[in-house]
Amino acid sequence: MPTDEQRAADLLGRVEHGRVATSMRALPFLASARHIVVDGRVLLRLHKGHGYHRACVGGVVAYGADVPTARSGSWSVQVVGECAAVEPTAAELDRFGPAPRSVDGVPFDPVYLRVEPQFATVHSVIDSDCP
Repeated sequence: MPTDEQRAADLLGRVEHGRVATSMRALPFLASARHIVVDGRVLLRLHKGHGYHRACVGGVVAYGADVPTARSGSWSVQVVGECAAVEPTAAELDRFGPAPRSVDGVPFDPVYLRVEPQFATVHSVIDSDCP
């Protein structure tokens, strides 16, 4: 039976985007991010221009993604762990795919973070009309 960490990594590998949660100036916030899973770790690509990465690096963050409208039901994943700034390899950059051209009208400037999961949660809901 796979662990929640293994299930979380598998499910995160099925979607491209999620949300990273931490706090900035003692207030909680969420930021959208593109992600890939590499060796059980979650690599994130965010827009540097917002500065959200500064609140994440060196701290503990939560990263979550979900599929709320799947025909067979929905699932939600959250991993919690320490966050560090990283320089992705060429192969990892290729897996991220092309970066957006702009964010909020300014050129996209990527920054990459790695979340080392300490624990994970996986929740699933099966619709009542599904076999």
